[in-house]
Amino acid sequence: MLFYRKKQRFTIFTAQRKLAILLALFILSVAGVFYVVNYRLTPTYLQYAEVQTNKIASMVISKAINSRTANVLDVNDIIEEVPSTNGSTNMVTTKFNTEIINRVLSDTNSLVQAHLEQAEKGNLSSLPYLDDIEYDKQTMEDQGGVVFFVPMGQATNIPLIGNLGPKIPIRFHVIGNVQSTVVPTITEFGINNAYVEVSIHIKVNVQIIVPLASKMSVVEQNIPVAMGLVQGQVPHIYTGGDGSSAPSVEVPIPLPEK
Repeated sequence: MLFYRKKQRFTIFTAQRKLAILLALFILSVAGVFYVVNYRLTPTYLQYAEVQTNKIASMVISKAINSRTANVLDVNDIIEEVPSTNGSTNMVTTKFNTEIINRVLSDTNSLVQAHLEQAEKGNLSSLPYLDDIEYDKQTMEDQGGVVFFVPMGQATNIPLIGNLGPKIPIRFHVIGNVQSTVVPTITEFGINNAYVEVSIHIKVNVQIIVPLASKMSVVEQNIPVAMGLVQGQVPHIYTGGDGSSAPSVEVPIPLPEK
């Protein structure tokens, strides 16, 4: 009888031990599958998160620029004529009005920085409304950063499951201040004319965070400040050459006296 009880207890202990081992193996197998799947899908998550982050940040910047009262200026508003030093009336020198440009640059910087900070604090009015993005307002208010969810099927581009599946949280933080530079572009137009465009190049560094991975990215956008045509005097003699040789045709028009 005693031997039978010992054998019964040993059998129960063995069964419990096997069950514990099987349960541990099952948990490890599930964890391994999740790890492999997440490892394989992480580059896809990061690529999708970077695209969405660039789209959101660019729309926030555009929204900030549209909120300013001044529209794009005429190029003649920021160009000044400099009197000729040799007394010639045919030569006109122009320069950019740096005071106006610096003021627009400063205002643009402040607007973009303020809108990005409001977006990170959970102010949904500063964020664009998109059908495929769901913002996590509470997390943004508590922890900061722009947090939104996307379905796994959408992030992995699997049409069969579409908007189904678990939602993946994506967060991005603005790193440092907004960087901006003035970029003038001058294009030759017609005879002695030039098309001038002055824009502000905005650069924002962001850190994108997805489950178990993160990535640094740069959001860049050009914002026009002024554009227009600058017209000069039409010369009496014109050649379309590269300036290495003089015109071969004499124009019988008296040149103006200096």
